[in-house]
Amino acid sequence: MVVPSLTGTILRLRGQLELRCHLDTTDVFRMHKAISETFETLRSQVKSESCVLAVCDSPVVIWPNKAIHVTPEVITPDTLFEDVHQWIQSDEQESFGKKSGKKKGRRSSAASVINLQLMMEVTNPGPLSAPILTRTAQKSHFLSATLPMDCAVCISCDDTIRDACERLVEALTHQLCEMEKVTLRHMKGTTLLVPEPLHFLLPKPIGLVTVVYPAGVADGQLETQRKELHQQFELPDDRPYFRRANAYHFPSEAYRDGYLRNPHLVLTHPTVDDGKVYLVEGIYSYHHYMQGRIDDNGWGCAYRSLQTICSWFQQQGFEERPVPTHKEIQQALVDVGDKQSSFVGSRQWIGSIEVQLVLNQLLGVTSKIMFVSQGSELGSKGRELANHFLTEGTPIMIGGGVLAHTILGVTWSETTGQIRYLILDPHYTGAEDLQVITDKGWCGWKGPDFWDKTAYYNLCLPQRPKII
Repeated sequence: MVVPSLTGTILRLRGQLELRCHLDTTDVFRMHKAISETFETLRSQVKSESCVLAVCDSPVVIWPNKAIHVTPEVITPDTLFEDVHQWIQSDEQESFGKKSGKKKGRRSSAASVINLQLMMEVTNPGPLSAPILTRTAQKSHFLSATLPMDCAVCISCDDTIRDACERLVEALTHQLCEMEKVTLRHMKGTTLLVPEPLHFLLPKPIGLVTVVYPAGVADGQLETQRKELHQQFELPDDRPYFRRANAYHFPSEAYRDGYLRNPHLVLTHPTVDDGKVYLVEGIYSYHHYMQGRIDDNGWGCAYRSLQTICSWFQQQGFEERPVPTHKEIQQALVDVGDKQSSFVGSRQWIGSIEVQLVLNQLLGVTSKIMFVSQGSELGSKGRELANHFLTEGTPIMIGGGVLAHTILGVTWSETTGQIRYLILDPHYTGAEDLQVITDKGWCGWKGPDFWDKTAYYNLCLPQRPKII
């Protein structure tokens, strides 16, 4: 299922459907036929009058197949769906994409998200029939699974509740078809793998795409399916758009690890005459001093910058292992012969060269090193830095003297040579407060005077692996 645009309103519908299938044979063809018939029954259910859609955090309930019946009664099938916003009693306004920040934030044209819950009426009107009990003795298998339905559709400001219901029911039906394909494709004997819907935000103009994978099957075993998706959407084969780590994270869902993601998105781009903005692609976590109960204030800035870079590779689906700890970073340098064993557990600094070695040792990632003899020369590196973000899109670690920082982008003018650097500062020691971090400049745009004009700098530019 494809949401072609991120403007307007995104309707996200979630709920559970019970798959129950009685198999009296182990013949593969007949088992597949029985499972397909069960999915067809579920598709009939979502098209029946028993299907109910409840708008979360509101009193609005919709019966999409019962002549679009809605409560409260003042809402009609011809009411604009966007008007449902006024009935939602939520403390937070969810925004699809970038959120506007206070003071330094900018308003985004991203779509808002309305969450809905899928339910089924279990009673029918009319007289009740007397139950009839029968007993049959035979060998059989009973397959049971809870299907986690998760659909997202886009509506415009002109779409009514009737229009939205048609798209939501169509999306549910389509997702059940995709779940049926995945279930049959990955079925082992009489064991079912639960299908798992995931959303992926693809480059414009494609938008949000919903893909169904078998739960419990590692990404490494789904390469064939990912290749098919790359061909379907005409995507290059050198970036892992459809790995689980790339699944879109809706703004209302909190990250369990507590790290901030992409704090730079709330910042306003600086004005540079005839300049263009070149930014890191994808998602990273902000790692800085004092996190994880580790007191690395004064010595761990390069470690934290390296952790931010590792988080980027993890969250883009290039790497499945967790972000390495300080000791794991130190052990990697011992393993490659760069440090003595006494280095593990110490508070010794590391620099760009060590970051390059660790990325290669732990992630198999190669890096280019840019040497700058003094900070005053960094202003002339706009073309190289812009090209890096344009082609690789990875965060850059820069070390000089006793300080290390992460460069997330540049604004650079090819005609005038003016440049501004988007800096993520690992020296921050406070809480994960986005407003403090951006207002105080711990994540912010800096001019050429940010760098020490007389100090040397080494920049580690990680290269993006070419994989699906």
